[in-house]
Amino acid sequence: MQHEITRRTPLLDESGNLTQAGYSKSPLLTYRRADIKANKLRIKEWDYYLIYNDRFALALTIADNSYMGMASISLIDFEACWEITKSPIRFMPMGKTGMPESSEYGDAQLSGRGYGLFFKNSGTSRTLIAHMDNFGPRGPISAKVTLTDAPEESMVIATPFKEKGHFYYNQKTNCIRAEGQVNYGGTIYKFQPRDSFAVLDWGRGVWPYHNTWYWGSASGLVKGVPFGFNIGYGFGDTRAATENMLFYGGKAHKLSQVTFNIPVSPDGKERYLKPWTFSSDDGRFEMDFIPIIDRAAYINVGPLMSDQHQVFGKFTGNAVLDDGRTIKIKDFLGFAEKVENKW
Repeated sequence: MQHEITRRTPLLDESGNLTQAGYSKSPLLTYRRADIKANKLRIKEWDYYLIYNDRFALALTIADNSYMGMASISLIDFEACWEITKSPIRFMPMGKTGMPESSEYGDAQLSGRGYGLFFKNSGTSRTLIAHMDNFGPRGPISAKVTLTDAPEESMVIATPFKEKGHFYYNQKTNCIRAEGQVNYGGTIYKFQPRDSFAVLDWGRGVWPYHNTWYWGSASGLVKGVPFGFNIGYGFGDTRAATENMLFYGGKAHKLSQVTFNIPVSPDGKERYLKPWTFSSDDGRFEMDFIPIIDRAAYINVGPLMSDQHQVFGKFTGNAVLDDGRTIKIKDFLGFAEKVENKW
């Protein structure tokens, strides 16, 4: 039985540990960076947005990971099968980025020489603005996207790690309508709310040095009704709750355990561009996944290492809602990833 958080409390107690571990469908727990008692170098805060339709995607990240800050822009073309990611780094921001302590309000911004990202949150809509002078071979990139009609319910989870004072507090909101455009080197990519959606990954926490996570997400329409899902594990001790949820018509439906079945070669290496499958222990999420593109990144500098594979592709299969209704999807665009970090 997974624990659902239903009452508002501070996220952390006087010792800096979680007051409650579990999931909720709205952000009930109050996060304050000042309440953290663990090593301040281990604090990680980020806002990540993925905006996409069946033709292209834009991903924007502002992160303050204490000893390292980052502003990241990715542009992905699913039809031509290419992607560009640029992520300027700042050293030792130590919270000076001023990341909002709530996902429901507050702005985030980060700029430097030749780039700037600005996330404005009015409480009812979000405006994402980004530019980078030296983005790719075609030159600069600029983007402005407005997000509206966020669903009533989302995935929120408070997860401890085994280390004292370590935790992950996370909200993932699917099926947000998106409208705007990206200009990359004179080519315009337009998002229209009829077919373009965004997912928000709002994360705050104190992380151990070495971890590996799996995450998958998709948002779109099934017979005209907004449908999406969030699946994943590896983000800490999930005995109280997993982060697996379905979203249909603005309502969240809780899943149990979901397993990512990534194909491997005879020597044991993952073959990310071969077909995957996904299965759940309750039989409510059974999917095939045909990859299109692997947005891969590898960094290994001194004690820091990051091996990322965010694979975009199409899901086909069945998802069962809490009331027993089965949602059938075919060639439903989304992504699944495996990320290993030493950070």
